[in-house]
Amino acid sequence: MEGSIKCNANYVPLTPISFLERSAIVYSDKVSIIYGDVTYTWSQTHQRCIKLASSISQLGVSPNDVVAVLAHNIPATYELQFAVPMSGAVLCTLNTHQDSSMVSLLLNHCDAKILFVDHQLFDIAKGALEILSKSTTKLPILVLILDSDENTSVSSNTLIYENLIAEGKLDFEVRRPKDECDTISISYTSGTTSTPKGVIFSHRGAYLNSLATIIINEMKSTSVYLWCVPMYHCNGWCVPWSIAAQGGTNVCLRNVTDKDIFDNIFKHNVTHMGGAPALLNMLINSPIRKPLSGKVVVMSGGAPPPPDIFSSAEELGFHVTHAYGMTETYGPASICTWKPEWASLPPDAQAKMRVRQGVQHVGMDELDIKDPATMKSVPADAKTIGEVMFRGNNVMNGYLKDLKATQDAFEGGWFRTGDMGVKHTDGYIEVTDRATDVVISGGENISTIQLEGVIFSHPAVFEAAVVGRPDEYWGETPCAFVKLKEGYNATEEEIIQLCQKHLPSFMAPQTVVFGDLPKTSTGKTQKYVLRGKAKAMGSLYKKKTLAD
Repeated sequence: MEGSIKCNANYVPLTPISFLERSAIVYSDKVSIIYGDVTYTWSQTHQRCIKLASSISQLGVSPNDVVAVLAHNIPATYELQFAVPMSGAVLCTLNTHQDSSMVSLLLNHCDAKILFVDHQLFDIAKGALEILSKSTTKLPILVLILDSDENTSVSSNTLIYENLIAEGKLDFEVRRPKDECDTISISYTSGTTSTPKGVIFSHRGAYLNSLATIIINEMKSTSVYLWCVPMYHCNGWCVPWSIAAQGGTNVCLRNVTDKDIFDNIFKHNVTHMGGAPALLNMLINSPIRKPLSGKVVVMSGGAPPPPDIFSSAEELGFHVTHAYGMTETYGPASICTWKPEWASLPPDAQAKMRVRQGVQHVGMDELDIKDPATMKSVPADAKTIGEVMFRGNNVMNGYLKDLKATQDAFEGGWFRTGDMGVKHTDGYIEVTDRATDVVISGGENISTIQLEGVIFSHPAVFEAAVVGRPDEYWGETPCAFVKLKEGYNATEEEIIQLCQKHLPSFMAPQTVVFGDLPKTSTGKTQKYVLRGKAKAMGSLYKKKTLAD
């Protein structure tokens, strides 16, 4: 059109960095972070992040180098969500449940140049570097995060987090992305797999998903968010950036217990939080539970939720929004948006509506259930099963150093989740089963392949197969079916203790069943038969009602 300016003349790459810069102006004196007796304002948080970004760059980190973080939900973890990309580097937050062996594997896979570590996880980090030292001389620089200014005994080559901030330059020129599709972070799908997949997030995707999360949760500048979702998981579902965009307040929580959650909700007038259904189950069954003084909006996801968890949570004052997604979709990608006409339904019917995975949120372009072979949409009859697929700006750039896995994931032009589901007549989807064998327990992904490998290491084990046992509390628990060698003996406790010795405790099977394993004509274990047996066992952990 005559007289118009070309779009690219005003092109500025989208990045969550801009959220922090804006809040430092609009909400400069407003509290940004609360952690025990420690508080910061948005102006202080902005300045600390600039100085930290300056120090990171001075440590020899070049643009697109990876900076890893192994820490709980503490202020430093929040600050690094901004400081690392502000330095031009790529953020990689690691699962705090990992052992030294897995941490070393992930550090090596992403070529991390710096490792920021929480003092409570320092021994794991040192063990990881010791393992790495056996295969390389280029170890990441270790930076220790302390809860206070107290002196601690560390080696001369270990840096201290607060010292980096103190020595940083406030006039440092923030390195914004040249292209909004540049990488902002790498999130591992599950550090519990033998072949980890590093999901690549872009500045654009992070920006858009953060804004979508604000809309989903109806966040305002007065919002107070309690950190129960691990910030290592999909960058805290993009919520760190969401809170900055609105100038809300972050309440950091190191220990996610029922007491700590309730104490902080009442002390700080918490308005928002998030977590897996297992967390909600913990709260509604807590002996110290009591009705909330105000509504707390909870975005719940990470595992298939039993309907009655939602209704029980509502009774206490939690307003639960069911989100669905995965690491490859920056966390929440669909939402079970409430329809006004559902309010006239009986409570049990309302709860069943809430557990649907719903529709794509405003930041995601498309969500569909398709026949994985033909790529045609299944009919909206709530019966025909297909694969859940996404397409849009909130889908990953790909898997780090894994072209084949990336190509497989996007075969047909859509991201294939591996989850199977149906589409209801109103267009809402519902996940019915998982195409993969991953067990999701309390929001944590458990690789059955790795777990089976450990069980096989027992001298008495001939065959082993692990499936998920449906559970009212955890969503699923690992159930191991084991066939012993002829003439050998083993107990359930022996198998469980073996797994606890070699894996994080949450991965260990909760049930061990001895006997022959069903096989196909080609000798493959029929896991669908085992899933049926596990389901018939019922829930291992029973959920209490509020009346109990």
